[in-house]
Amino acid sequence: MANMLATFSQFERRLISQRGKEALAVKKAAGIRLGRPPTMPQAVVKRIQRQRARGDSLRKIAEDLNQDGVPTAQDGRESYTATVRHVVRRTA
Repeated sequence: MANMLATFSQFERRLISQRGKEALAVKKAAGIRLGRPPTMPQAVVKRIQRQRARGDSLRKIAEDLNQDGVPTAQDGRESYTATVRHVVRRTA
């Protein structure tokens, strides 16, 4: 009996997962943007793009942002290379 309950529980978990994936695919196909909206000021995004086009490394861009005291998107104290990379990839 316990084995049967475990089997049906596993089946139900798979169905729930499948329904969730299908719902997200429908929203994506409809053009609905999922996730948290971008909060980085457009001026900072443009600055990152300019520096990258100039050939600056991601680390150099992050260091310049920190040195100039540019506020981060999530009110953090420091800009990181990963954040700069994300902006470059998202806007490319």
